[in-house]
Amino acid sequence: MNFKINESEQKLRGGYYTPFDLAVFLTKWVRSIKPRTILEPSCGDGIFFEAIDKVHGMKGVSVLGFEINENEAKKAQIRAKNISAHIDIQIGDFLKWSLNNIRNNKLSYDAVVGNPPFIRYQYLPKEFQQRSEEIFNELNLSFTKHTNAWVPFVLASLAMLRPGGRLAMVVPAEIIHIIHAQSLRTYLGRECKRLVIIDPEELWFKNTLQGAVLLLAEKRSSTSAKAEGVGIYPVKQKEFLDIDPDIIFSSPKSLNGRTVAGKWTYALLDLSTRNLIDRLAEHPDIYRFNDIAEVDVGIVTGANDYFLVSDETVQKYDLSKWAHPMFGRSDHCHGIIYDERQHQENRKNGKPTNLIWFSNKPTNNSIAKKYIQYGEEQGLHLRYKCSVRSPWYSVPSVYATEIGMLKRSHDIPRLIFNKIGAFTTDTAYRIRVHNKASKQLVGFFLNSLTALSAELEGRHYGGGVLELVPSEIEKLLIPLPKKLTVNLANLDTAVKTLSAREVLEKQDHAVLKALRISLSDQQQLLNNWQKLHDRRQRISTDVGIN
Repeated sequence: MNFKINESEQKLRGGYYTPFDLAVFLTKWVRSIKPRTILEPSCGDGIFFEAIDKVHGMKGVSVLGFEINENEAKKAQIRAKNISAHIDIQIGDFLKWSLNNIRNNKLSYDAVVGNPPFIRYQYLPKEFQQRSEEIFNELNLSFTKHTNAWVPFVLASLAMLRPGGRLAMVVPAEIIHIIHAQSLRTYLGRECKRLVIIDPEELWFKNTLQGAVLLLAEKRSSTSAKAEGVGIYPVKQKEFLDIDPDIIFSSPKSLNGRTVAGKWTYALLDLSTRNLIDRLAEHPDIYRFNDIAEVDVGIVTGANDYFLVSDETVQKYDLSKWAHPMFGRSDHCHGIIYDERQHQENRKNGKPTNLIWFSNKPTNNSIAKKYIQYGEEQGLHLRYKCSVRSPWYSVPSVYATEIGMLKRSHDIPRLIFNKIGAFTTDTAYRIRVHNKASKQLVGFFLNSLTALSAELEGRHYGGGVLELVPSEIEKLLIPLPKKLTVNLANLDTAVKTLSAREVLEKQDHAVLKALRISLSDQQQLLNNWQKLHDRRQRISTDVGIN
């Protein structure tokens, strides 16, 4: 977990300076509608003011900029002195101002440009948290406390835009897939005639793992105007800056329906691949995950460092009576089988392979009482997840399943055959199979179709690690050939020794071939998985996707 005290001042402020060339490009795009009024909701040091001054045809425009940080606002004011546009810089809270205007139905700006702050909800001051929620409520949108500050900023900005107006912003790449941006995607799809995401292969901001994209949104001119949906325009480096922004805006084919209503990841694929996935989803031997299994989170201890310990700690506190085998980290199992050999190897390497479970509430056992007292001396009984249960040291919902699945993966998600019935923490999931063999599900899970659907349904943050929550796992496409068996031991070795692409290709030739999926279709799935995998990890590739 990240704590506020450990974060940099820049990250807490959410301030990452927009490169001047990107600001100019976005300004050129809004220039096409000949705006007279422009809103900049988080102007920082005023880079967009300079861009407005540079772009031909923008003289005489009136710009209202907001900046809550006084030092940044002063920089913007200095920059604005030598600019021909009429610039008004307000030192204050944009969300508070926008709420008053939305409630009074003052929606009059021709264009919005900017780079909203990237700040986690838990790092926002209480009053900003409240205003963020109020923005969602005013627009009749579902709110979640997992949201980031940039989301209500974009929502409020679009609400302040006149019909037919344009919004051009630098936003996190997670707008495409993150769950907490779903209300924003829904609102954009409903309110805009057309949406385009300019999606770079590289990271534009130094000293951050956060990928960023350019959002170009044109609001519908009337409620009867047709909404075209969203299109994604991939770019390498910054050659696109030499192209007319309006040409780029009109280039990608827009997707509507399920795509704009949900995640936008399907817009990253070409039409042929989308049709292939839709066709395979109707195959009688290809299932959605929730049709064949159910997903439950692992054990929530509330204090993993205390309840998940190495043999050394077990020996030090004489806890063998309450120690049970467990795994829950990627380095606990590099393959797809967790067996006694793997468990003993982890023990030998000093990894935390023991779950301390006081299942019988040992209030009269002096050894247990000593360890419980040790936990209380550290204040663990005051932690929220511990304090809401009685007694605090009695971990609930302790059970094991034959299949486990790590919450996060670097290359491809995999199921783990839990051969020794080890427990798993909430860094992993517990999988129960419905009327299917566990071994078959573990073995068939590795293939390009499932791996590609994981890229489409999952999410990722800085660093490019893929994460899946239960509701996303439930949507994964799983091929289950009836007349094929799998050798888990051989597959386990392959996972440990081959690259992810080699494993998938090898599996495709068995699993997908058994369903009579052609070699060309297998290759198409594999190449598109590679494309989204590399995009997630920001890896340049020469694999051609048309």
